[in-house]
Amino acid sequence: MITIKKKKNGAGLKRAIKQLCGVDLSVCFQCKKCSSGCAVAKLTKTRPSEVMRRLHLGAGQELLESDLIWTCASCGTCSARCPMGIDVAAVMDALRQLSVASGAATPAGNVPLFNRAFLKTVAMFGRTYELGMVAGYKLGTGKLMADTEKFPTMLKKGKLALLPPRGADKRTVKRIFKKSKENKGAAGNLASPL
Repeated sequence: MITIKKKKNGAGLKRAIKQLCGVDLSVCFQCKKCSSGCAVAKLTKTRPSEVMRRLHLGAGQELLESDLIWTCASCGTCSARCPMGIDVAAVMDALRQLSVASGAATPAGNVPLFNRAFLKTVAMFGRTYELGMVAGYKLGTGKLMADTEKFPTMLKKGKLALLPPRGADKRTVKRIFKKSKENKGAAGNLASPL
């Protein structure tokens, strides 16, 4: 059973999500295929279908503090399984952006820091650079030597590259990040990825 405390900002949250990712929440008919395919649903208190339903019914600020929006791996399985073509992963991303912008309670752990480190490397290199991302993350946490014993094995298996990636269309990626920042200014309450 879903209990929702209807607040004034519920409609605003729904509008902000539509503005950020263009998803029409009203087409969700609660088949729960997004939740049944979610790789992290069993690790959270909230399921993707519940987030969608809460948004549809006008949930507000409490949704920005959901554990799911920070645990979501953005794998896209929920979006691929949706019979209505709803991009549920984009909704989760929009909720993360709105959560950061509103200063909502952040989850335990360093998921927002990890997201920033990831996006920073994409902005710099046109795609993710794992070693640079790990370095940025480690600097942010202050735990520089944690997990360093795994580094040689990951290098040997080709899981980490010493040099940044080549061949990415950096101009296009920079244009995307620039546009995102411009949209933030135009929309007021919308968060940029960095």
